[in-house]
Amino acid sequence: MREIVVISGKGGTGKTSMCAALAHLASGGKLDAGKNIVICDLDVDAPDLHLLLSPAPRRRESFVSGNEAEINPEICIRCGKCAGLCKFDAVLREEDAFVIDSMRCEGCGVCFHLCPAGAIAFPERECGEWYISDTRFGVMAHALLNPGQENSGRLVSLLKQQARELARENGAETILCDGSPGVGCPVISSLSGATLAVAVEPPPSGIHDFERVAALCDHFRIPVTLIINKADLNPAETARIRALAGEKGRAVAAELPFSPDVTRAMIAGKALTETESPLAGLLAGAWKTIDGLAAQ
Repeated sequence: MREIVVISGKGGTGKTSMCAALAHLASGGKLDAGKNIVICDLDVDAPDLHLLLSPAPRRRESFVSGNEAEINPEICIRCGKCAGLCKFDAVLREEDAFVIDSMRCEGCGVCFHLCPAGAIAFPERECGEWYISDTRFGVMAHALLNPGQENSGRLVSLLKQQARELARENGAETILCDGSPGVGCPVISSLSGATLAVAVEPPPSGIHDFERVAALCDHFRIPVTLIINKADLNPAETARIRALAGEKGRAVAAELPFSPDVTRAMIAGKALTETESPLAGLLAGAWKTIDGLAAQ
């Protein structure tokens, strides 16, 4: 079993469109391909792979992470000690009562432990939901955080665990993940245990972003290959990215031109490789390179 994670130095690079196309190709290019691939959307802050794959949930679970303070107004003696203790300004005074601003509460528990009247409860915080769903390319693990909730990487780890269990149950040889963008905690969780990272980067920012994600992959000893998206918009910067990849011994799986076909495919709810776009052939070649690298 191998894990391929599609990443990028920032959002909006075309990562999800590439991941959907690779999922189609990894499944054998057939609808209802069966059990040879498990798909995982790890970009839980702003997931959008479901827009292209139209998953049908078979399992839905709440995601609970941390705690959040709640003041019981019937017990509260209005002493204001909680407001004085809170370093996040999460305790607000409304007329003659104190309330917790859930958007500011960091769940540290100081007010809960030090309230002299015992008026503060500290229940677990429900941060979102995660799903196991069926798609036309195979089973998919994905999630959605509630508005304002932070992604600490814990939900990403949970999804990867579910994807691995599904792969073992189905005898799948490939887990394909749409990773979180950037180089922070969610990305580190996305890359944990990965066989291969596929960076999708467009010029001109691509050279800087690729250096960042490649350095992260190097730190965790994860091989990385590159898809240069919108390569024709800035040929000079594309050449620089290509040269940088060559210096570091990293393969460039594909150089894709800018094309409105990407938007058309998104509007139609399809992967690029399900259309007649010339990009489909380029992505098929990219998948051969990626598949070969992941098998090494």
